[in-house]
Amino acid sequence: MMRKIPPLNSLKSFEAAARQGSFNGAADELCVSVSAISHQIKQLEAYVGVDLFSRKNRNIELTDAGIKYYPVLREAFDLLAYGTEKLLKPQDSKTLTIQLYSTIAIRWLIPKLPDFQRRYPEINVRLHTSHEDVDFSHSDVDACIKIGSAREADLDYSYLFTSELFPVCSPGYLQKFPAQLTIDNLKDASLLQVHPSKHDWLFWLKNAKLENVDPDSGLQFDSYDHALSTALQGFGIAIGMQPYLQTELASGMLIEPFPELRCSHLYSWYFVCRKEKSHFKKIKVFQSWLIKQIEESADLSRLRK
Repeated sequence: MMRKIPPLNSLKSFEAAARQGSFNGAADELCVSVSAISHQIKQLEAYVGVDLFSRKNRNIELTDAGIKYYPVLREAFDLLAYGTEKLLKPQDSKTLTIQLYSTIAIRWLIPKLPDFQRRYPEINVRLHTSHEDVDFSHSDVDACIKIGSAREADLDYSYLFTSELFPVCSPGYLQKFPAQLTIDNLKDASLLQVHPSKHDWLFWLKNAKLENVDPDSGLQFDSYDHALSTALQGFGIAIGMQPYLQTELASGMLIEPFPELRCSHLYSWYFVCRKEKSHFKKIKVFQSWLIKQIEESADLSRLRK
């Protein structure tokens, strides 16, 4: 079926004018005259049958119809730009871009990367950290390491492991309690919450059958690394998981007040990429290397169920 689409130049003129907030700005961006921009937008308004701008003297404002139409065009042009950029880029360049959460990057992956670089010096690894999961339809990252579920059909998921959840604190923090810290008086402790992952504390508390503890009553952070660093300084109890705490637990800098109450995380860790990229050498070798690091770790290998 033939698509009913207005002339492209009129769409470009409207999108630029709406984004710039003026016909002058759109004219400068598109290297045409102001009268040409005005003509193109009038042509578009005639095509759609509604005014998209209200014109007051030399000022313009989007009408209600323009406000609704602009984000549709902006997204369409963004997708065109992204698709063109992908087409122009070498499909299997030597740079491997991985998106992951800052905590797993800092506390686990980065210390191991020299081994990967030694084995595969021809591959340049670029890390992009975010507490959000990657949207592969709008991102040029090659792959990501994430915790979640394998639910998108157009993506390739490689299972890594399933973490356990457990509270941790410094030995010094326990000394602040006149009596021993127990499940019954956990409600009196300062719990350190990670806001993007607030379900982790809630899931552990539910598993421990604790209904009178509010994990949002203490300090809140936007990353696990900040919460765990605060726990190291003796300011409260954080929820922990593998592979964030191997060094601190082994050294005794952090301890588990309730080791018998560990529980498996609701979600698992995956290495994820687009299916059409899963055969790329740089992705395949990193995936194999990553799994090897997990299998060689006594703590993580047992979690690869």
